[in-house]
Amino acid sequence: MKPYSVLLYYNYTPIPNPEEYRIKHHLFCIENNLLGRVIVAAEGLNGTISGLKSDCDAYMRWLENDPIFAGTDFDFKIESHDIHTFNKLHVRVKAEIVHSDLPVNPRIKTGKHLKPKEFKEMLKNDPDVVLVDMRSNYEHELGRFKGAYTFDMENLRDLPDHVQEIEHLKGKKVITYCTGGIKCEKASAYLLEKGFENVYQLHGGIIKYGLEEGGEDFDGSCYVFDNRVATQVNSVNPEVISTCFVCQESSDHMVNCANPECNEHLAICPSCLKEMEGACSTACKDHPRKRPYNEKGYYSKNSVGYSPELGFKSFGRNEKIEKKKMAQS
Repeated sequence: MKPYSVLLYYNYTPIPNPEEYRIKHHLFCIENNLLGRVIVAAEGLNGTISGLKSDCDAYMRWLENDPIFAGTDFDFKIESHDIHTFNKLHVRVKAEIVHSDLPVNPRIKTGKHLKPKEFKEMLKNDPDVVLVDMRSNYEHELGRFKGAYTFDMENLRDLPDHVQEIEHLKGKKVITYCTGGIKCEKASAYLLEKGFENVYQLHGGIIKYGLEEGGEDFDGSCYVFDNRVATQVNSVNPEVISTCFVCQESSDHMVNCANPECNEHLAICPSCLKEMEGACSTACKDHPRKRPYNEKGYYSKNSVGYSPELGFKSFGRNEKIEKKKMAQS
């Protein structure tokens, strides 16, 4: 067993005082040596966390026993890893737990949830089913389900600009999917608002499907928002679908360009990445701000002097400064 766990979860349950809850949540993560990103909003909670298995287990119990979330389901996606998959801890208050700007409330109406096994059976046995990928373009270019419809969008806010591309599917059974399920809560609700009648969503997303059903028919790798950059989910019939941006050979080695002013998410094979010193082009290779070559292709922000405790104190100071500015304006 690998000693660390990586948790992915969300919960659409109203949080009465997000600012107050953020402080409590951040402190618990510090006390339990957890790193990652957590978003707190009035509509709920969304997080990706890494830590030792025992610390992650304590975190899950703590969330499940919190009276705020009584009677709800976090549906944790749990992967094993050798080390922390994050370098820092961020717990922030935002307007939404996944930025969408879509005028929907998944607690009132959303697509029908399909467990991974139900999803798999429906795909195999129902010819009237179509899949729609609700992730960003750089994510589905790296990996996607066979035959899925994809959109050339940078984030979920762009969905209204692309929904007309699947108007012809209104008579079909539409299954939406994403990495962990959170985007589909609002995306499927939005499709229902737009007149799609039979809308479903893969509950737990690609990650859960890989963990429980082997990821069959998911081609390529799944992009993840931590130091791993991408993870394999298909252990049944895996296939690489992405190509190296530089040489066009088959590769699912997903990286960020070493030029911070580019920072594009791209597939670049290890040999080209080494030859280009981490850059995606000659211009980026010669750029004066290019970061040092990193074979993993992941570049975190400068962490000199950082600790979760200092990050917490710094956040508090910045919060007070902003409130003072608002009071003076």
